[in-house]
Amino acid sequence: MQLGAIFMDHVVFNVELPTPDSEVIPGVPWGAIEAFPTPAYWAYQVYARRLQGERINYKLGATLKEEVGACLLGGHGIPASIGLAAFHHVKARGAFGDQPPSEETLLEWLKEPIAVEDRSVRYRFAKQKARYLAAALHKLATEYPPLSTGRALRDWLLDIPGIGYKTASWVARNWLDADDVAILDIHILRAGLLGKFFEQSLTVERHYLELEEQFIQLSKGLGVRASELDALIWLEMMSSSATVHSIMGMGHTSPERRSRGKPKKSQTDANQLTFLS
Repeated sequence: MQLGAIFMDHVVFNVELPTPDSEVIPGVPWGAIEAFPTPAYWAYQVYARRLQGERINYKLGATLKEEVGACLLGGHGIPASIGLAAFHHVKARGAFGDQPPSEETLLEWLKEPIAVEDRSVRYRFAKQKARYLAAALHKLATEYPPLSTGRALRDWLLDIPGIGYKTASWVARNWLDADDVAILDIHILRAGLLGKFFEQSLTVERHYLELEEQFIQLSKGLGVRASELDALIWLEMMSSSATVHSIMGMGHTSPERRSRGKPKKSQTDANQLTFLS
């Protein structure tokens, strides 16, 4: 047994985990609790966040249409702040009302300058995302999405142009707080390779469902929710790129940073945590 401690004011909570050599799931050792990024490390971080009340609010929209819109307008190649700004920009113009706007109208709105903090920016991929969003809003206005499970909603969303497994899982996780799907991107994949809970030969592009099942089984073995584990790993891996690159042999860091191992605290706004890079 290995012991960790969580300090809250004058109270200390002890966390007991299996020995580093014990298997959390077949073939995957727990590892040392203090060693980033072992399964034991992630379990400890989840428990600490729970005690400290730092649960992430996944939802970005007030309706499913808004959630789909927010996720479609964010994602790969789009910084979180710009994706959120584009979502609020089209929302203010009525994109998510009872009558879905046309692709042409959405394109006009997305081509307008968008205010991000104290500057004005142009949204990338406006034409492509206008087409995807128009198709998504039409489907949501004419069909009834299944909401019984995260996977049922995810599979329904996959019929929409521009929505793949990652975006569809992102929407399902956010909207239903689902633990039967996982949002797998480069950060989660790297964590899985370093923590040895993903098979080396699998890729997100070709083996999404296999990796997802491995991730969900890991969360069950750790005794934590897949949704909170996914969000935590993404946040820490994204916030600690220099450390991750050093461990993977992709870059160089100082001996002090390498020996410390633990990633720095994120400065990311909690409302932006689910905008995957």
